[in-house]
Amino acid sequence: MPGALDVTTAQGVARGIREHGVETWRGLPYARPPVGELRFRAPRAPEPWFGVRDARGFGAVAPQSREGNFIGAAKNAAMGEDCLTLNVVRPVGRGPLLPVMVFIHGGAYSVGSSAEVPHNGDTLVRQGNVVYVSFNYRLGALGFLDFTEYSTPERTIENNLGLKDCVALLEWVAANIRAFGGDPDRVTLFGESAGANAVTTLMTVPRASGLFARAIAQSSPTNAVYPPSQTRLWASEFVELLSARVANDSVENTSAEDAGELLVTADWRDLVRATDALTTTAPDLHPGTIALCPVIDGDFLPERPLDAFKAGRAHPVPLIIGTNDREGSLFSGRLDILATTPKRIRAIFANTKKKARKAIKAEYPGLPVRRAAADFGGDFAFWYPTVKVAERHARYAPVYFYRFDVAPRLVRLAGFDATHGLELFALFDRMGGVFGRTMTLLGGRRSFLAAGARMRAYWVRFAYTGSVSGSGFGAMTNVVEWPRYDEESRRTLVIDAVDRVELDPRASRRVAWQAFVPHV
Repeated sequence: MPGALDVTTAQGVARGIREHGVETWRGLPYARPPVGELRFRAPRAPEPWFGVRDARGFGAVAPQSREGNFIGAAKNAAMGEDCLTLNVVRPVGRGPLLPVMVFIHGGAYSVGSSAEVPHNGDTLVRQGNVVYVSFNYRLGALGFLDFTEYSTPERTIENNLGLKDCVALLEWVAANIRAFGGDPDRVTLFGESAGANAVTTLMTVPRASGLFARAIAQSSPTNAVYPPSQTRLWASEFVELLSARVANDSVENTSAEDAGELLVTADWRDLVRATDALTTTAPDLHPGTIALCPVIDGDFLPERPLDAFKAGRAHPVPLIIGTNDREGSLFSGRLDILATTPKRIRAIFANTKKKARKAIKAEYPGLPVRRAAADFGGDFAFWYPTVKVAERHARYAPVYFYRFDVAPRLVRLAGFDATHGLELFALFDRMGGVFGRTMTLLGGRRSFLAAGARMRAYWVRFAYTGSVSGSGFGAMTNVVEWPRYDEESRRTLVIDAVDRVELDPRASRRVAWQAFVPHV
């Protein structure tokens, strides 16, 4: 039966709930609301509360579109700028301090929330005996566009706000997680898609040093981090879109001071609509890039993460990293932001030598037909940059590389295969919902559920020990010995109906990409 329970944090007493074999607290603030004069400012420490705070309901989701390129899953949730809240789930009962797993949700830095799947971490907590933390962070223009060009001494505008929210969350965990039975010295930071980009980027942020002991990056577009010369173009395009919408004016007639005033005073709903418009136009105006992203500001984020990994300047924490078999097959229609159209592919090819173009085309027969284009775009955004992070970080710290291949029969027949985000249904045991049940109408449910159980076992062992090798998987069957990754053998765990380890899978494709994008 559900029951209330209290916990005392540095801010005050929070009242959660006990149900489904776990204890849960929701909607706890980890920073002050970024509203009013704090819009476009770095997060500030949260204020204490008095009495007992009701922590049984989720906080508001970050402002985002429900109708544009991306549609957030929490369609009926409250939405607003006062969104910097977190949730904690732990096993029932108290004992020794447990490893903590902090999850950063994906959504192209434009949609998503910690409330999308209300019981997302419950199975991980019950089976793995860990403490699970999820949270909201600023999205879209409010979190991932660089408007510092419009900052003035009287009205400061800062950048990398969504990433700074993530650091503030980790600082909250360091200060408070003991109260929930979590070990602040065993924090695993993990995320998917944009959330994984945040993970690999935070591994190179000096201020994040010491705030997590291990990292897991699932399908990270690791190279989607850009210098100010690029991010200011997107800022200018955004201001033009916002100005035309709100002031019925154009950016040419708007001074920098007026543009800054417009940004800090506009209704957040107008900011969301302009963000939606930008994500629609940017893939064709700037092929191969993702407009909403961190910026290399030389301070909070000193350098391009891939350069930091190459030089050994990333935090030397153990890392699990990998992608799904066919990342790009999901990105069509509203989600078409990758280099998958003939125009975008031509633009990318224009920057490469003829011999390199020929080699890469041989890896994607029929390019730019739809299937080949989807695989090209997915590999360009996700797989190849992920390989580079793995090989570079492996010189300085343990790395475990994976590829997720398992997909139910209906998903394969639909042409998606093991596409972007599919592993979340396995890892978080989401197959009980309508979409999860539909996916397995034609079979494959048992093997998919079993793959998810093994994936949780690998992830949890890593959270406990920083390794996935050795004993300690209990009665789990079909768990294989997963060796460390290195540049010589490139041993990769392939998560499938039966897991296996392959040496340098898709080696010829990797070599072709090396010549095709030498700057990576």
